[in-house]
Amino acid sequence: MSPLNDPRTLHPKIAPPEQTQPHPGLDRDLEPQADIGLESYQGNGRLKGRRALITGGDSGIGSAVAVAFAREGADVAIAYLPEEEPDAQRIVKAIEDAGQKALALPGDLCELEQCRKIVDETVQAFGGLDILVNNASRQIWHEGIENIPDEDFDATMKSNIYSSYRVTKAALEHMEPGSSIIFTSSIQAYQPSPTLLDYAMTKAAMNNLSKGLAQELAPKGIRVNAVAPGPIWTPIQPSHGQPQEKITSFGQSSSLGRSGQPAELAGAYVFLASDEASYVMGETLAVTGGTPTP
Repeated sequence: MSPLNDPRTLHPKIAPPEQTQPHPGLDRDLEPQADIGLESYQGNGRLKGRRALITGGDSGIGSAVAVAFAREGADVAIAYLPEEEPDAQRIVKAIEDAGQKALALPGDLCELEQCRKIVDETVQAFGGLDILVNNASRQIWHEGIENIPDEDFDATMKSNIYSSYRVTKAALEHMEPGSSIIFTSSIQAYQPSPTLLDYAMTKAAMNNLSKGLAQELAPKGIRVNAVAPGPIWTPIQPSHGQPQEKITSFGQSSSLGRSGQPAELAGAYVFLASDEASYVMGETLAVTGGTPTP
């Protein structure tokens, strides 16, 4: 009989020091380091032979999903901003160490051509595309709506909504029955923070898009779902994603009394990408540490 693991203590309760990184931030410089599954995730061949593209796959939740997918037998392409190259190279190595093909796709998904390019290059490298994870997101906090500059609002909309829409549209040209599309939504879609109004809007939109698209694509045999993370310790937080006073107690108000680690999200994405979720469409899996969603 396997021993039980108390979820309150399975991962440490962290109290990060105050810290600031330039946007978009790096896992490499995060204190304490986040668990992205390099030491903890064990694969079981659930995605053997699949070909995946993950936006924002260099760090945080995206990197944990990339590691898990590779260890489950998938070839994995990761899209990321050029300034995130140090994190991206670590994930490329992890994918290759798992015995799978890795593809690094640096570029800005706010540019329409880049959204098409990452899909085309993935298909060319892997011979097709079976799993798309729309994960790349921009989160910058502001003290109320009157303090959100128009250029910041536009950048968040383009990074989060436009890119997900455009990458998905390009990917559908190549996806066959049995393929899976997964959006990274957020608890913010249901319980928006006053300091994250524009970010929360985009996460609600991605959640809504996943549910509507699921109805369109189900008759074609393509499944669409979403994951809604709660407070997860990633480079988004110190790279102006949260006010400094919230960094030191980040996630401690969750029901488990701690923030989540990216590795704790990986299983949700693996499930939704696998045949085990063959009858799951238009669903949003909440991974929030106990915070309820409607």
